[in-house]
Amino acid sequence: MEAGREDFGIAIRSAFLKKGTKQRFSLFALLILSVFLMFIEKIETKPLNVLRSIIKDGIYQSSVIVSSPAKGYKSLHNKIINHFFLYEKNKKLKKEVNELKNKKYKSDFLVLENTQLRKLIDENDSPLADLVNARVMIDKKSPYLNSFIINAGSNKKIKNGMAVTHGKNFIGRIVDVNFFTSRVLLVSDLNSKISVLVEPSGAQAILSGHNDKELTLDFLPKDHQVKNGDKIYTSGKEGIFSPGIPIGEVKMKLKKVNVLLFSDLKQVTFINIDVGIKK
Repeated sequence: MEAGREDFGIAIRSAFLKKGTKQRFSLFALLILSVFLMFIEKIETKPLNVLRSIIKDGIYQSSVIVSSPAKGYKSLHNKIINHFFLYEKNKKLKKEVNELKNKKYKSDFLVLENTQLRKLIDENDSPLADLVNARVMIDKKSPYLNSFIINAGSNKKIKNGMAVTHGKNFIGRIVDVNFFTSRVLLVSDLNSKISVLVEPSGAQAILSGHNDKELTLDFLPKDHQVKNGDKIYTSGKEGIFSPGIPIGEVKMKLKKVNVLLFSDLKQVTFINIDVGIKK
């Protein structure tokens, strides 16, 4: 045990002896300076107090300066985090606002659609007609074709040749029936020829389409008294449509007898199909 302590002491002395003269002097100087400072700290004189205050202020100010980058980094980090938090929150709020707007637009559309359907039902509240309501799915219009595709077919007892109305106004007939869909040939189509009656003169004619807004009356009597404003109705002469369905009114253009439809075919969304007589 004694041998161990002696070996430890020898090792320490060897370490100090190996140090150079400069290192031993520096260690000695630091010891002297520490003792001197401790001694100075105990002396209470005005000049020393002032010196101590200046030194302490310098140390404190230096500490503040040294710690400023760390505080600045922390503050900047917090600002960046808050910025991204606000950005994400704003993004989420915008999404919620858009969803609410879409719900409102959808609600407004349903109200409008309901109003149109109610108007359609009120206008066709007839005790005799058995009407099927349908919606226009596709509006096929070209220089050679004017027709609608509707969302009703043989599943609702629809057959070829049935009259199609918009409100109370005749606009075309069924020409192609599938199980869930049908095609309506509009009166404006180039291939549409409808037997009509002109009121009040009572003249009978054929209403021909030309793929535009204005239709023409063909095969009128030579001595006809047709004039502007006369009303055009289905005649029912061929036994295909019910008589007396309003179509439009006469609009004379030079010597040509044109017909302006009561319904704007570009604004048609819902239609009725007359499928027979109510029992």
